Amino acid sequence: MNKLRLIIAREYMSIVGRKSFIFMTIGLPLLFILVAAVPAILAYFNDKGSDTQQIAVIDETGRYAAALHSDDMYNFVAVRGDTVTNAREFYDKAGGGLDAIVIIPRNVDSTGVVNIFSEGTITPALASTVRSALTDTIENAHLADMGIPNLQEMIDKAHVDVDVRSIKWSEQGEQESSTDAAMGLGLLLSFITYMFVLMYGAMIMTSVIEEKTNRIVEVVVSSCRPFQLMLGKIIGVGLVGLTQMAIWIALLAIVGTIAGSVLGISSMPTDAISAEQMASAADMGAIESIMRQTLSINYGPIILNFVLYFIGGYLLYSSLFAGLGSAVDQASDSSQFTTPVILIMIIALYAGIACMDNPSGPMAVWCSIIPFTSPVVMMVRLPFGVPTWQLLLSIGLLFATALAIVWIAARIYRRGILHYGQKTSFGTLFKWIK
Repeated sequence: MNKLRLIIAREYMSIVGRKSFIFMTIGLPLLFILVAAVPAILAYFNDKGSDTQQIAVIDETGRYAAALHSDDMYNFVAVRGDTVTNAREFYDKAGGGLDAIVIIPRNVDSTGVVNIFSEGTITPALASTVRSALTDTIENAHLADMGIPNLQEMIDKAHVDVDVRSIKWSEQGEQESSTDAAMGLGLLLSFITYMFVLMYGAMIMTSVIEEKTNRIVEVVVSSCRPFQLMLGKIIGVGLVGLTQMAIWIALLAIVGTIAGSVLGISSMPTDAISAEQMASAADMGAIESIMRQTLSINYGPIILNFVLYFIGGYLLYSSLFAGLGSAVDQASDSSQFTTPVILIMIIALYAGIACMDNPSGPMAVWCSIIPFTSPVVMMVRLPFGVPTWQLLLSIGLLFATALAIVWIAARIYRRGILHYGQKTSFGTLFKWIK
């Protein structure tokens, strides 16, 4: 037992003490935030940094040119259609003062086709601006031509934007929940599980191959059993993952508390937030509404089950990576064994994404019970609520399968760790298992 603790401590400290671990723990969340903000920043500077384009509008109908309003991106200049006989000649006479010409033909009411001429392909933003402005204007003109008094006013009064609110019953009464927040949380947890299990499993396999290549393992196994060495690696690296998660959860709680206090949102337990209190979110701005919807989720059971599924999924896949890593002499030879394992994990991730629209459907239920896919798929279902019997059955099968895989991987590891010089096949692995 002392030897196992020493192996665990060595594996744990060898990773936690690295600068890369500090960067992954602190820098990675900041990197994710930066990556998420980059598109908005680029779009902002793209709009602000570009010169206003000069667009001539030739309206042959004489009715719709006024619908195109100038802004920071485009300056629309209306030109009488009867004064232009040739659009190309008109463009050339401008001497580079025009970027494009919009021609609204006389039959636009029946065809709905508008032509935009330029020397290059027009930008999607220009096409979208012209399309949206003229579509509404032409529709209003058609309604006016019908000759029905106050038709537009009646249509405006009849128009209703339906806002669907999710209200769930609990022991504390009615509470408003957010489907979008639940979907976002489920997708985030499933991706984190997939990424962590794959990353730390590959880390174990790399460590096993390096020690085997450097012949260090021959010295280590002379003082401890191969099973102790494999189990020590799995537990040590697993504790690194749990440490990293604990730090991330603490940082998330701190950021959430600060954001809530800045926005004036109470950090009361989610059970205390009633539907009546949530009803005023629409009048408090988009950010406050998002924060309130996020706080409506009961994070306690979700985080607890997330940790359980991470441990079970990690044991299952990391033991496979450790056993398969011991069967090869070089990292380049491991792809034949690891590819099927990685494919299963990819299938689990895609199954989780596919189950987001119907988290209680047959595919979601079965994939959340099957041990090889449940660590990822169940993360998508947790924010929406999972029956207790399905949760217990899934966790039980996951840990039972993980222990069985650990036993199988230990038999491979015991033989493979001292196996050199020969290519290992799946047939050889089955012989070692027997």
